[in-house]
Amino acid sequence: MSAAVILAAVLGGGVFFIARRLFFRRKALKLLSYPAGLMRGKTVIVTGANSGIGKATAAELLKLQARVVMACRDRQSAEEAAQDIKKQAGPNQGEVVIKHLDLASLQSVRSFCEEVIREEPRIDVLINNAGLYQCPYSRTEEGNEMQLGVNHLGHFLLTNLLLDLLKQSAPSRIVMVSSKLYKYGSINFEDLNSEQNYDKAFCYSQSKLANLLFTRELARRLDGTGVSVNALTPGIVRTRLGRHVNIPLLIKPLFLLVSWLFFKSPLEGAQTPLYLACSPEVEGVSGKCFANCEEEQLMSKATEDYTAKRLWDLSESMVGLRR
Repeated sequence: MSAAVILAAVLGGGVFFIARRLFFRRKALKLLSYPAGLMRGKTVIVTGANSGIGKATAAELLKLQARVVMACRDRQSAEEAAQDIKKQAGPNQGEVVIKHLDLASLQSVRSFCEEVIREEPRIDVLINNAGLYQCPYSRTEEGNEMQLGVNHLGHFLLTNLLLDLLKQSAPSRIVMVSSKLYKYGSINFEDLNSEQNYDKAFCYSQSKLANLLFTRELARRLDGTGVSVNALTPGIVRTRLGRHVNIPLLIKPLFLLVSWLFFKSPLEGAQTPLYLACSPEVEGVSGKCFANCEEEQLMSKATEDYTAKRLWDLSESMVGLRR
């Protein structure tokens, strides 16, 4: 197929999308509203809080007077984001704390957790939000495939190391940001690190499926502790997550237009993590997945207890929790 034909098809699809937008407008997502001071006295950790959904979530929590711990790899970016959200939050706001966390380094995760346990008397909510999407093949500091390492293994170790403090702070919550693209993945136990073959789209989907299986097994293990854990799929959101996706120069303006017309804003994307972090409606609910603040039915591959347990055991070994 020639480049001209492909371009024409893409442009034609773009025209269709625009026409659909003009005549069948996307229903705007209703933004949540909570009483001022709802999260006063509560500490919330948000990974990847310097941009996208994480930043928007942190901003809303700050307005609700939470103590927000921004766990970020890039400190300068985090400081700029912190200044921005503090300006948005108004006079009666909570507190922002920036801590360095590189999920591609298990040593960084351990150092972060040691600092949190030393300095924070409680954790009321842990929001595992940070992630990578379809990046070129690379490895974490420990040699794991990057998307698996950051999206799953880093958060797996982070959560486990903070569990005792979360239990002491009960009732407390853990929120896991997954993706509907889990549907296109499977857990390749024979080549979990994609050493034999690397497909960046599959690896992303695998890591997001791992998030859901981790949520399921963790909920089972936390039953009766007062710590709940739920996952969510935010939908398509205008963030920097897709920065590794190469879009042809000729098509990029059309793509940007379509994204502004059809994709959720970061604030809209933050509504479900905010709901799971704050809402009294989900107090005590655990082991579920939500989309647009409503429970979502998952495919069977994301609810298989045997696979979830097997992935947990392997993950423990990979992050050094099992001796």
